[in-house]
Amino acid sequence: MLPVKSKYKIAKRLGAAVFEQTQSQKFALSEARSVKTKRRPRGASDYGRQLLEKQRVRYTYGLQERQLSNYAKVAYTAPDPSTALHRALEMRADSVVYRAGLAPTRRAARQLVSHGHVLVNGRRITTPSHALRKGDKLTVREGSRRSPLFAVFASEEATGRTPPQWLNFDRGTLEVLVLGEPVYTPGETVLDYATVFEFYSR
Repeated sequence: MLPVKSKYKIAKRLGAAVFEQTQSQKFALSEARSVKTKRRPRGASDYGRQLLEKQRVRYTYGLQERQLSNYAKVAYTAPDPSTALHRALEMRADSVVYRAGLAPTRRAARQLVSHGHVLVNGRRITTPSHALRKGDKLTVREGSRRSPLFAVFASEEATGRTPPQWLNFDRGTLEVLVLGEPVYTPGETVLDYATVFEFYSR
């Protein structure tokens, strides 16, 4: 687990969106102050630009280097690599738990899955990277439903997030139904997957 100071340092380089903790007014003010004192940066090389974007994706989804490399390798063979990579990352069990609002952060979502708190189609899973498909149902294990973990965050007000259109979350039963697949729209997504493929195709 990275300490908060390390996350702030990484976020200053990659952008606030990579960690939930840095998407705050406090970080924004800190970043604004530091920008005033920074010297004008030199033009970044293509490699530097590609590396930064690859790291941005990796930290956003909490992946190891090998994991992201494998995802990119598989997605690159698809007709639309960027859409395929986005779909693979968003359809991970931990991403679905986070997107639905069952956890406040992606890291918390990974822990909920790895500790066996969730079921997919009635079967307990412990692998955060478990890939869900359209029609799958993710539920909270019966013995975990009374846990404060879910009582606190299973509400739109607590997480501040509304589930995306491709997910249906029943807050009463703590059930998530995968209605479809996430759509990658470059203009609406802060991550540039095409640059990530440039990095891995060197």
